[in-house]
Amino acid sequence: MHQIAIIGAGPSGLAGARALTKAGFDVDVFEAGDDVGGLWNIDNPRSTVYESAHLISSRTTTEFAEFPMRSTTDYPGHRELMAYFRAYADEFDLRRRIRFGTAVTRVEPVDGDASGARGWEVTAQGPNGETSTGRYASVVLANGTLATPNVPTFHGEFTGELMHTSAYKKASVFDGKRVLIIGAGNSGCDIAVDAVHHAAKIDLSVRRGYYFVPRYLFGKPSDTLNQGRPLPAPIKQAIDTRVLKAFTGDPVKFGFPKPDYKIYESHPIVNTLVLNHLGQGDLRVMPDIDRFDGRTVHFADGSSDDYDLVMLATGYTLDYPFVGRAHLNWKTASPSLYLNVFPPSFNGLFVLGMVEASGLGWQGRAEQAELVAAYLASVRDEPEQASAFRERVAKPWPDLTGGYHYLGLDRMSYYVNKDAYRRQVRAHRDALVGGSSRERVAR
Repeated sequence: MHQIAIIGAGPSGLAGARALTKAGFDVDVFEAGDDVGGLWNIDNPRSTVYESAHLISSRTTTEFAEFPMRSTTDYPGHRELMAYFRAYADEFDLRRRIRFGTAVTRVEPVDGDASGARGWEVTAQGPNGETSTGRYASVVLANGTLATPNVPTFHGEFTGELMHTSAYKKASVFDGKRVLIIGAGNSGCDIAVDAVHHAAKIDLSVRRGYYFVPRYLFGKPSDTLNQGRPLPAPIKQAIDTRVLKAFTGDPVKFGFPKPDYKIYESHPIVNTLVLNHLGQGDLRVMPDIDRFDGRTVHFADGSSDDYDLVMLATGYTLDYPFVGRAHLNWKTASPSLYLNVFPPSFNGLFVLGMVEASGLGWQGRAEQAELVAAYLASVRDEPEQASAFRERVAKPWPDLTGGYHYLGLDRMSYYVNKDAYRRQVRAHRDALVGGSSRERVAR
């Protein structure tokens, strides 16, 4: 039996391979694409990245701490990020462990033993269509959260072109067309900014209000400010709301609904260019959709207009299609995992990257991987330490919200506060490797 299988060679998978090999484990990494990088590899058939995509968090808050980017760009684009992931894989000799062009199709417990005590069978299809199955003691799922499009159901039928942002690559698709983008998350706003230079008309349909954060405040990347001790949630919300209004104005004046939540209770939009284009009359904000009727879209306020292309910026559905949901303690919109990593049954499955938090970065994912490596090393070398960790998981789980009241949406079901989350992950990791005089696991 092999030791550990890792599914995916994006940022989380690479971090997992690095941490586990450093801890002395033999790993096989399965990657469906032909290179590392995950969704940032625009040539990967599963990639949902588009030509204009850049980080929405700054380089220094996103990069792996042990491998800083060799760049001075504050918000790198996908090409520069691909170079970074390739360099990371080479630096830590990870490529020889990766099976490129190999997609995992099934992960099943050996002999049907759901406890995982006998290991896991991983079935995969190779680049030439051949199928193989191997047995592993543990499996790390790191195949990402932004691959399966969320396509809502609408009343009526749209007879023009209907496209999800997952299929969007270049702005030339908008040339001369009347375009409606449904959804104003970060991708929706990015694509709207692309479209204004190509489309005959561009509208943005929204259901709720948003907070818009500029990339720069006081001449510095905005997410690099207040990197010291975090402020209590009510204080930070009050201060940042006032700062944003001073720098960006009130989005309601540009046509957006007033948010029905406080800042940071949903992911903010790191794009103020869309506000500039609204102010210039390059695009319009429209209400929620009522129904489609041919090429006519009827809105909730009774208005209507005609479009050639409707772009669905409606996000993604969390999906681990190759493993039964019961094995991941999947009860609601996402698996219920301790620290978003460990099934409570400790069945030998682990998840990396199933976490969203403003400012968490890839370093936050690397710390997840270090925790998994520390746990498995304890199982191997210090069983009492591993047992103590499992006992903690049996107690009430820690609050990872940091005092924020996140929206009760499916896409927010695995959202955490980065400071509360990293504090817990680091404390558990340190306890497993011998404890820390400065950080102790919250009990």
